Amino acid sequence: MEWEIIYYSEALQEEISALPVGIQARYIHLTERMRIYGANLGMPHTKAMKNGLFEMRIKFKEGVGRVFYCILVNKRIVMLHSFIKKTKGTPPKELKMAVSRMNEVKENVDT
Repeated sequence: MEWEIIYYSEALQEEISALPVGIQARYIHLTERMRIYGANLGMPHTKAMKNGLFEMRIKFKEGVGRVFYCILVNKRIVMLHSFIKKTKGTPPKELKMAVSRMNEVKENVDT
């Protein structure tokens, strides 16, 4: 059984579709691998953050993108939040948004 990719919202899906072309292509490639091999592709592609939050690390000549996600039972990966990095670390605002969405998803999960 393959893993299923779910999006927090349609707006997030559109946001990811609007990423620069190279970053978007890399995102598509990584999500195809995740469908087959699971959510944790390991560094440098994915990184476990904390409390069940993961980040997809996308680097291309247009810049660096991040997509936060979490994992649910029955092989479901929920994409929570995306952004283009402009600083060395992860901005607290972006991390806070991802954690908030993850908590909301996990509270409302149907197993």
